[in-house]
Parts: sequence; C-alpha cells; structure tokens
Amino acid sequence: MNTRRAFINKAAGTVAAVAFTRCGLLGAASAQAQTRPSGRRREVTVRGRRVRTIDVHAHCVIPEAVALMGRKLDQFRGPGMAIVAEDRIGEMDQQGIDVEALSINPFWYEADRDRAGQVVKIQNEKLAELCAAHPDRFVAFASLALQFPDLAVQQLEEGVKKLGLRGAAIGGSVAGAEFADPKFNPVWAKAEELGVLLFIHPQSPPEIAQRLKGNGWLSNVIGNPLDTTIAIQHLIFEGTLDRFPGLKICAAHGGGYLPSYAPRSDNGCRVAPEECDSSRSLKKKPTEYLRQLYFDSLVFTAEALRHLAAEVGTSQIVMGTDHPIPWQNKAVDHILHTPSLSDAERAAILGDNAAKLLGIKG
Repeated sequence: MNTRRAFINKAAGTVAAVAFTRCGLLGAASAQAQTRPSGRRREVTVRGRRVRTIDVHAHCVIPEAVALMGRKLDQFRGPGMAIVAEDRIGEMDQQGIDVEALSINPFWYEADRDRAGQVVKIQNEKLAELCAAHPDRFVAFASLALQFPDLAVQQLEEGVKKLGLRGAAIGGSVAGAEFADPKFNPVWAKAEELGVLLFIHPQSPPEIAQRLKGNGWLSNVIGNPLDTTIAIQHLIFEGTLDRFPGLKICAAHGGGYLPSYAPRSDNGCRVAPEECDSSRSLKKKPTEYLRQLYFDSLVFTAEALRHLAAEVGTSQIVMGTDHPIPWQNKAVDHILHTPSLSDAERAAILGDNAAKLLGIKG
C-alpha cells in the first residue's frame, strides 16, 4: 500500500526537478531583521523573538509537466527558468524567508481528462519530493484538474493525505466557469472536510484581453487583480461561502480590488434590487465575508497594508512575495516597516498566521 509515510521516506533522498519561474510576470524599533553577512541566512526577530517567516505566495513549474502540455520553459516569463533548490534557498535566505509554500499557476484547465490527470500527478508528486527533501524550507499546494470536479476531489484528497501537500492552488476561474458554479461544490466540500487552504492565484480575464492590450502590461497589472475580485464576489453573492462556511480561501495580491472598495458591495442590492436574486438571501453583509477569507500582503505600500488590515483584520493576512517574480523582494521589511501594525500583528503576518493555516509545526 502506498502510504504517505512510504512516499515521504522514498522522496527524502530525492531533490525534485523543479523549475522556479517568473511565471506571468521600521515603524517600531522593537521590530527588526538581523543584518545578514554575505552568504548567511537573514533571521527575522520581532521584539527579540525569532519569527519564522512563511511566504504563502511563491511559484514554480515542473519541466516534465510543461513538456507534457506541449509548452516550453521559455514560454514562462523571465530569466532563470530552472533553478535548483539550493539556489532558491539562497534567495530565500537573502530575503529573510524561512519557508515557502509553493504553487503552480494553472495552465492545464483546457486539457482533456487524461492529460490533465497526468500533469497534476507529475506536479503533485514532484512538489512532494521537493518538500520531503527540504522539509524545513518548503511546503506546497496541490494542483487540481478543476475542469473535472470529480477528478479534482480525488487529487485533493490524495495530495493532502498521501503526499502531505497543504491545500491546493487554483486559478480565478476554470476555462470561463466561475467557482460559484454548483458543479464545483464537491471540490469545496472536500477542501472544507480536509480543513485545508485553497490559494486563489488569478490569470488575466480573457474576456477583456483586447482592452488590456497596449503599454503598461495591463493584462497583469489590472487583469490579474480584477480576476481575483470577480472570483471572490461570485463566491459571496452566489452563496458559496454560506454553503461552505468552513472553507479556507486565500486570495493573492491582497485580494485584488475588492478590499479597497468593499462597502460598495453592501449597497448594490439596495440601489438596484431588480439586479439581485431575492430568493438568494445572504447570511451576512457582503463585506463581512472578507473577514472569513485570507489575503496575502502583496500590496506594496504601508498605507495599502494598513487599509487591508483595517478591512479584513490582521488575523486574515499572510505574507506573500510572488517569488521568483520580482514584484516584491523586501516583503519582510514591508511588514516590519508598516507603522500601524503592533509587534504581535507583525509576527502574525510574517508567519504565525500561515503556520496555523498550513499546519507548519515547530
């Protein structure tokens, strides 16, 4: 019988072939990060307490899976497509990141069942091997073939129970289908049953691709946060979060635009009741659902992080870098230097919140 223990023992001596990719391209004196001499690991402390820092938003791809989809590594944006684990760990040491939760942005949602199943199997097993070889530095999210919900349920259960993965990474929609579509309910039910985190990482909505052409990389700068915003709004307004109140969801890039303008959601049905389904009565105000979701800290400024915390609560924020995409290589300092945060809140966002969510012990 292939148990999780047997798999981990087998994998412990193996460093997985993983390509870390650029895919898709102090306020208080008591909070500090120790200066790291060249070649040594930066250790982060808050009021004298060593804090284990956990990055919940870090990417990679598996070369074998990329090839199986008929794609090439150079199609994933940025240099340094294949980096060995030691190189990635060296970059983490420089940034003061103790643990990365690895995820793979979905590029297989339009594949047929057999191919999607093979891609997910390769990715999940290789991620588990990497985590087993470096258990103090990496955990990972499972990939799922969400276009086939029954298969995704099996993949999630196997990924968590057999391979030791800590949840699943999903896109912002599935080949045009919103997550609030009832056909995905079995996946959310399984995630709720297992008590694991779903990490939403968006793609740019294809429906508005034409408008996002031109200068400024708008497909990513605007498109990705918009994709997350739409996904979360549907989960709220279609009643999915009422149906699965224990579902743990983390939204990348600070949750997109929703936390920045959340109160408008509370007033839409009041202003235009004809645009709302009167038979679908939410159990809470739309803005109240934000406080049961989780968000990464990738919002760039101290004021943006202060506002996010005010809207959702610091207990709902985890650190995110988008590593190795160079959006934010000073995520630790961003949190340490946000003056509105208390020391306890800094420690929570740097790693304590994520450790609870992902079951990281020690």
